[in-house]
Amino acid sequence: MALIPALLCLIALLVACGGGQSSTSSTQIAPPDKQVLRIPIGATDFGTLDPALVQLAVDADTIQAIWTGLVEWDHNVQLRDQLAQSHEVSADGLTYTFHLRPNLKFSDGTPLTSQDVIYSIDRTLQPATKSQVAYYLNLIKDYDKITSGKIPTLIGDSLLAPDPNTVVIKISKPAAYFLQALTYPCSYVVEKKLIDKYGSKWTDHLTEGGGDGPFKVQSYDHTKGIVLVPNPNYYGPQPKIQKLEYLISGDQDTTFRAYQSHQFDYTGVVGIPPAQIDAVRSSPEFHEYVNFRIRYITMNYLVKPFDNIHIRQAFALAIDKELLQQTVFRNTVEATNHIVPQGMPGYNPNLVGPAGVSSLSGDKAKAKQLLQQGLQEEHMTSLPTITFNYYTDVKAIVDASQAIAQMWQTVLGANVKLVGTTYEKLITLENATVNNPNGLQVWISGWLADYPDPQDFLSVFFDKGSGYNQMNYGQNNSTDAAQQQQVQKLLEEADVNLNQTQRMQQYNQAEQQIVDDVGWIPIYQNKIQLMQSTKLHGIVYNGLSIIPPDDWANIYFTV
Repeated sequence: MALIPALLCLIALLVACGGGQSSTSSTQIAPPDKQVLRIPIGATDFGTLDPALVQLAVDADTIQAIWTGLVEWDHNVQLRDQLAQSHEVSADGLTYTFHLRPNLKFSDGTPLTSQDVIYSIDRTLQPATKSQVAYYLNLIKDYDKITSGKIPTLIGDSLLAPDPNTVVIKISKPAAYFLQALTYPCSYVVEKKLIDKYGSKWTDHLTEGGGDGPFKVQSYDHTKGIVLVPNPNYYGPQPKIQKLEYLISGDQDTTFRAYQSHQFDYTGVVGIPPAQIDAVRSSPEFHEYVNFRIRYITMNYLVKPFDNIHIRQAFALAIDKELLQQTVFRNTVEATNHIVPQGMPGYNPNLVGPAGVSSLSGDKAKAKQLLQQGLQEEHMTSLPTITFNYYTDVKAIVDASQAIAQMWQTVLGANVKLVGTTYEKLITLENATVNNPNGLQVWISGWLADYPDPQDFLSVFFDKGSGYNQMNYGQNNSTDAAQQQQVQKLLEEADVNLNQTQRMQQYNQAEQQIVDDVGWIPIYQNKIQLMQSTKLHGIVYNGLSIIPPDDWANIYFTV
C-alpha cells in the first residue's frame, strides 16, 4: 500500500469490469428480505477471524466486513481515511496524528475512542498474541522491544491517545509506505472487553459485539460458516445487503456446482474450475480481472541441496511455465518470472529469469548444466529425495504441483516426494520454516498484495527479520549469503527513500537479484474468474480484490 498519489492514479486504471452501479430505471431493487448475499469460502472454516492474526485472503474478506482501521483503500485502490476523518504527518516524517470521526461506536453500542485504537495495535505487537503479521507494524518506534518482550507495552511510548478523538503514532524512521502498511487488518480496532472476557476464544462470541465495520455477526458455526447483518452503529453508510453469509462450500468443483444450482450468488475467492472457464466465458454471469497475486514455489535455503544457488537455478529453469499456463490453467493465468506483479508501481518490464534466461518456458539444457555444476560444488553425485509440499484445496494447484514434480524428474532426474495438505496447514508449516533447517524443503504458495507497493512483495519476504522470510534468504551459511545480505540492505534503503523514482529503481535492482538467487520461482500472476448473479449489482473489481467498507451501501440485488 506504499504509494504516493501520483502512482496511485496508475492503479486506478486496473479497476476492471465488475457489477458496478447499474441503472434501476427498468430494474426494480429487491425488497429487504431478498437482499441476502451468499458467498462461498471453500472447503474449510476460516483460519482465523482475529484481525491481529489474519493471513488468508478468505479470512481477510470477512474481517474487512466486520472491522475497520484508521485508513483503508477504496475500490479505485486510493488510500483514504476511514475511522480517522483526517491525519497529518510531522515535518520529520516520524509522527503521525489521526483525528477520529466523532461519536464512533462498536457494534454493541460501546463508544470507540483513541484508547481502543492504540490498545488494538499494541495487542497485535504483544508476544502473547503470537501474531505472524505484526511485521506490518514494524515501523512503529520500539517495535523490536515490545515484540521481544523487553518492554511491556508501547502505549505511552510510541502509541499515544492525548484525548479521546486523537491518536498519535511515532515511527522509528521516515518511510514511504507507513500509511499503506497501516491498512493491513492487524491494525483494525477491536473491542477490549470482549477479549478480556473470552481470551483467545473471543471471536467465537462476536454476536455480543466487538466489531466496528458495516456488518455485525448474527451467528457463527465452525462447521457451516458465518452470517452477518448490518451494524446499526456503523459510522458510514448502511449496507443495502441485509444478510451476508460466508459459507463453507467444499472444493472448487463442488462450490461451482453449488453456484450453478443457485446455492450461492457469487463465487468470490473460490473462483471457477479452469476446466469450466471456456464453457461459461460468454455468460453474462462471468467476470474476469487481473489481480495482484503471484503464485510461486520457494525453497528453504537451510536445507540441502537448496543452499546452492546453481541447484536452485536448475530447478527454476526446469519448469515450463508457459506449458503450465496453457494446459493445467487453460490460459486463465499469466506465466511470469516476476515477484512484483504487472500493473503495480515498481513492475520491471526488463526483468529476466535466473541465470539470465528470459524465456517463460525455462531452459532444459541450462538446467541440466547448472545442476551438474551445483552437485560438483556440493561434492554430491546425485540429488537426494526432494520433498515438495502443496495444498489440496484447489484442484488446479494439485495438478500444477504434480506437473512441476514431473518436470523436475524428467529434466533433472529428481526423485520428488509430493506431500499434500490443506492451505491453512501449509501456512502453519511455512511460518515454522523461518530459521528452521528442519522445516519445509520446497513448497508452493501465493501472495496477494496487501498494498500495491514493491515493499509488500520484496522487503516483506526477503528482508532480515521478516516473519515471511521462510526461505531464510540472507539468513543462511551458503556461499552467496553475503550477496543476499547486500540485497537486504538495498531493500532497507528503498523502504525509507522518499524519492519515488530512486526508490523504484532500488526495488527493481533488488528484485532482479532475488530472482537470480531464486528467492522465489514465480509461476504465474493471477487472473480472477468468477461467477456473479446478474441480479447482484455494485461490486467493483480491483487489483487488490477488496470490497471497501463503504461500498456495501452500493451493493444490492434487483428482482
